[in-house]
Amino acid sequence: MNFSKKVLAISLASIIGLTACNDHTKDETVVETPEVTPNSIELSLLGRYESGIFAESAAEITAFDPESKRIFTVNAKKGLVDVLDGSDLSQPKHIGELSAQSILADTEVNSVAVHNGIVALAVQAPKKTDAGFVAFFNAKDLSYISHVTVGALPDMVTFSPDGKHVLVANEGEPEAGYQIDPEGSIAVIDVSTINKPVVRIADFSAFNDKKAQLIAEGVRIYGPNATVAQDLEPEYITISADSKTAWATLQENNALAQIDIATATVTHIYPLGFKHHGLAGNGLDVSDKDDKININTWQDLYGVYQPDSIANYQVDGETYLVTANEGDAREWISDEKAYYAGDESKGFMEEFRVKHLVHDKGFARRLGDDLPAQLGQLAKGGRLNPAIFAYCGASATSSGDCSKDENLGRLNIIWNMGYQTNSDGSAKLDQDGYLVYDKLFSFGTRSFSIWSSSGQLVWDSADQLEQQIAKDLPDYFNSNHEEVAFDDRSDNKGPEPEGLTLGTIGQKTFAFVGLERVGGIMVYDISQPKAPIFVQYINTRDFSITDPSKDLSKAGDLGPEGLTFIAAKNSPTGTPILLVGNEVSGTTAIYRINLK
Repeated sequence: MNFSKKVLAISLASIIGLTACNDHTKDETVVETPEVTPNSIELSLLGRYESGIFAESAAEITAFDPESKRIFTVNAKKGLVDVLDGSDLSQPKHIGELSAQSILADTEVNSVAVHNGIVALAVQAPKKTDAGFVAFFNAKDLSYISHVTVGALPDMVTFSPDGKHVLVANEGEPEAGYQIDPEGSIAVIDVSTINKPVVRIADFSAFNDKKAQLIAEGVRIYGPNATVAQDLEPEYITISADSKTAWATLQENNALAQIDIATATVTHIYPLGFKHHGLAGNGLDVSDKDDKININTWQDLYGVYQPDSIANYQVDGETYLVTANEGDAREWISDEKAYYAGDESKGFMEEFRVKHLVHDKGFARRLGDDLPAQLGQLAKGGRLNPAIFAYCGASATSSGDCSKDENLGRLNIIWNMGYQTNSDGSAKLDQDGYLVYDKLFSFGTRSFSIWSSSGQLVWDSADQLEQQIAKDLPDYFNSNHEEVAFDDRSDNKGPEPEGLTLGTIGQKTFAFVGLERVGGIMVYDISQPKAPIFVQYINTRDFSITDPSKDLSKAGDLGPEGLTFIAAKNSPTGTPILLVGNEVSGTTAIYRINLK
């Protein structure tokens, strides 16, 4: 804002204030000055709370209560929530804990949310396949209010904007070995009377007879002997501004679910499709063994979005969904030795390296090592279709250079997608009993995306995240979060965008995306959904500490997980703030959002 406009704004505010003070014949009216719209923003580290616990998820999901100025951070190591005094954000102090142990022993808190002084905790049962619950507490004095039973493994909890409902993503993960696989669902809790909340379950049972249709549309439903309701695993929820509609990410299924809150009904399941890494601008680094940054395109290699976090915002009356496309493999094995020796009853694993999938000598060489039991039963080996992958040397009987470490060989892909099938959907084998792959699919897309409210792709960050890391941190490109290791994660989801939150400042909306592996926050101006603008990449990790486990107090912030935006009007500093829970360093980082 220039000086003349600022003076005018102050003058008008003064006139309004004087009028209000001198007019005793009318009710006093508080006029809220519109928030300044910045040209841009810049994050700077303001403060940090250190739990002192390394790589045990001692700081995950964050929330903030403006009235009590308290920060709530899920500490999975303790199975509870750490409560921090945030009145001085430069020096947050631990002042208490919130636990559900008094309700049920040996429980774990997975998520936390706050609204109007009420804290909601999503609580996992001692046996994760049993029903969990949501517990409510007062933010001001941490006193218990009430709790309600929900579904299995409540993984994320959030309040509707109007505060009338709390929604919970009941992920319903299977136990190791897949002998028990509970249904996924969304709990819709009416909290109008917080002492007696009422829960309804929006489940997926109505889609059980539509399994073939959903698979044909692109929804991944593939768990051993699973119904649709069992296979769908809600991960994260966002609720529309009018509090009527919610959307949940179904991460492993590469889809979104839409929920009508009034009726507690899942109304739609939207498949998200795939990202072609063969297109210009959609490149990625696929090898951790080539000793270089090599962001390149690969024809007929596709990324499966598999989003974790989701948020929404409105532009010109339209609602847009924003997702962080982390990717996630299912790996549920009760007895690894037996499973990798070929016993399918001991679980399921869908991840496999390209060089092992299409090795000229077939699968037998990996038996007892890392060969997924179901894959070993399906075929003798795998090959790349030479008509498609000739560009990297594939032939009718050999993968050629495609499977070399410096090419596609090291990349972890989804083995149960992309091979040729018969008309009935069964695997089509060549003359040697081998699968023939026309396409390869990798986990996640190393990007964040903007979608329409019905799951149509509006914009994707393409290869921008990896390109920005290569520019800003070339010596630590695709490092892991537990140690400094150049290029370590290129074969497996790269930087892994996982956590995400949005913040509206004036007339602009900004996206804050946490990168789980290399660390740091990517900031974008997404005010124009079809043309977002990169703003900043900030990483408060100290890469000179090569082994953070031995010098955690100096390592900075590692493994961002949960992000919370605090608007200026709710901030103790009077300026916008970003909270970040970092699961590997066990730190809660506090960033000031400076307007430019």
